[in-house]
Amino acid sequence: MRIVSICPSNTEIVAYLEQTELLIGVDNYSDFPEEVKKLPKLGPDLSIDIERIVSLQPDLVLASLSVPGMEKNIEGLEAHNLPYIILNPNSLGEIAEDIARVGEAIGEKKLGIEKSEQFRRAIEAYREKALDKEERPSLYWEWWPKPIFTPGRANWLSEISELAGAYNIFRTEKEANVKTDWDEVKKRNPEHICMVWVGVKEEKMNPELIKKRPGWSNMTAVKNEHIHVLEESLYCRPSPRLLEGLSKLTEILDELQ
Repeated sequence: MRIVSICPSNTEIVAYLEQTELLIGVDNYSDFPEEVKKLPKLGPDLSIDIERIVSLQPDLVLASLSVPGMEKNIEGLEAHNLPYIILNPNSLGEIAEDIARVGEAIGEKKLGIEKSEQFRRAIEAYREKALDKEERPSLYWEWWPKPIFTPGRANWLSEISELAGAYNIFRTEKEANVKTDWDEVKKRNPEHICMVWVGVKEEKMNPELIKKRPGWSNMTAVKNEHIHVLEESLYCRPSPRLLEGLSKLTEILDELQ
């Protein structure tokens, strides 16, 4: 089977299924695993080159609606009668469902179910460990600095926070993606700040900018130097690699308790 993936999280699900060799093309942002970097690049996720996909003659396109604006990719696939499925998970449970769904779509139904259950078991193992933790520190996740965007209750990062034995200060907001401001974050006074600016490599994120925001020098996280620059690829993509991010976050918080 010849598969095209036009979203990094979809590519990573294929990798989790150990079927990377079936991929014949990916979007520009797909960078894991290493071997996909050699595949034909089909453009950034919001402006995929549909004609190029047509030329590759795929048996299946793994599409996504995880970012506003991706709808036009679906329209292009429809217009060219390309076979596709759409993935758009917000929760860890939905990611598990998508692992099974992709497995079935590529002719590996049994493998998809097995890998889906493997993912669920890993989540439950963290959940059980988190139950033993008496103190639960508060986390502020920053997806974008100005205007501020942060995950709310419906996003997987609220789940990741809880599985690591902490909680997201914006879990009070029902949306998956919350637009807020510096004053509101200051008011909620998180104990930890997690910088995961979407599309920005960690070496280009400067924690000093956080400290200079009005009134933030008095914030608990800033006073205690608990500003963590984290790989957005491990936290901002709805893929099985969130387990790697969860492991890293758990280690960081355990060391600072």
